[in-house]
Amino acid sequence: MDKQGVTATQKGVCAACHKPIVGQVVTALGKTWHPEHFTCAHCRQELGSKSFYEREGQPYCEDDYHKLYSPRCAYCNGPILDKCVTALELNWHPEHFFCAHCGKQFGQDGFHEKDSKPYCRTDYLALFAPKCGGCAKPITDNYITALNAQWHAECFVCRDCRQPFQGGTFFDYQGQPYCETHYHAKHGTLCAGCHKAVKGRCITAMHRKFHPEHFVCSFCLKQLNKGIFKEQNDKPYCHNCFEKLYG
Repeated sequence: MDKQGVTATQKGVCAACHKPIVGQVVTALGKTWHPEHFTCAHCRQELGSKSFYEREGQPYCEDDYHKLYSPRCAYCNGPILDKCVTALELNWHPEHFFCAHCGKQFGQDGFHEKDSKPYCRTDYLALFAPKCGGCAKPITDNYITALNAQWHAECFVCRDCRQPFQGGTFFDYQGQPYCETHYHAKHGTLCAGCHKAVKGRCITAMHRKFHPEHFVCSFCLKQLNKGIFKEQNDKPYCHNCFEKLYG
């Protein structure tokens, strides 16, 4: 161009080809480039006036930069371009960080982790919390361990009368807790007279058990001996009262 009488001004040296730049120039990353040489370091497409990203001094188009360097969502494996949730040592799109069981996003309660998976509180407790031996619902607070099971304190009561155990004493019948009265009722060892447990000597009569002092005539209330009584309407009588009433 000098031979034609035109003076060209050099605008720098191209960072790619290292030759002088005369004419259009791209200034980026603190360097100058021929426009055709300012390309994505990965796909080699001209960047021109497009947005680009820098990595270790090299320019990248938006697509390649995100494919190569943006964090990956642990759920969809796609690049995370905007907001990012970091949890369980992984990155997630906010819309992809949800309960592994019900698929709902987490609210104010946050999440619980099991085997590197996030769960909402409701599903975590339903799936993994110990279950009460009484109501079978999850145990989330204080509990009682008994009979090879765990129990809510309010559920550890007599299976029949639903009353708490006095002094903490209970009786096991088929894996369930009973108070003394209902335990003996299950075993048929309640006195038919006083309805309390028969623990020592007893009289068996009319297919029931009695404390000796409670096996009495239903009319005069005198104590009876086994084998020396009369029965009427499932009640025991002494001979004299039986003769008076039914003789």
